[in-house]
Amino acid sequence: MQTMLSAQHQQLLAKAQQAQTHAHAPYSQFKVGAAIIDDNSQTHFGCNVENAAYPLGQCAEATAIGMMVVNGGKRIREILIASPNDEFCSPCGGCRQKIAEFADKNTLVHMATQQGEIKTVVFSDLLPLAFGFNKD
Repeated sequence: MQTMLSAQHQQLLAKAQQAQTHAHAPYSQFKVGAAIIDDNSQTHFGCNVENAAYPLGQCAEATAIGMMVVNGGKRIREILIASPNDEFCSPCGGCRQKIAEFADKNTLVHMATQQGEIKTVVFSDLLPLAFGFNKD
């Protein structure tokens, strides 16, 4: 579904895009930003950080989740992923499972293109049978 962004969501997009500018992506050149609204209505954001030893890199979603946890957040209410191009960038499989750890089936996942077009889905549409995912 396409959505119009509220002021809060515009701020979420701005934070994800701000983080995106700091992405360390010398290998793929695919700079991603992510921003989360947690259970305390706080915003946390992060970017992807690549590493020459490929499996040691970190996605933007994982960075944002780590920031949420460091700042005392326990649950993801909404997450936005900012793509570096005009395609929607959905979370990879590993990040879907990481999100599942802190989300519920109705958590909103917003995917934004570089031009600011937004697609929103509920989390259960991205990972319907998540490992250990039994929250309401």
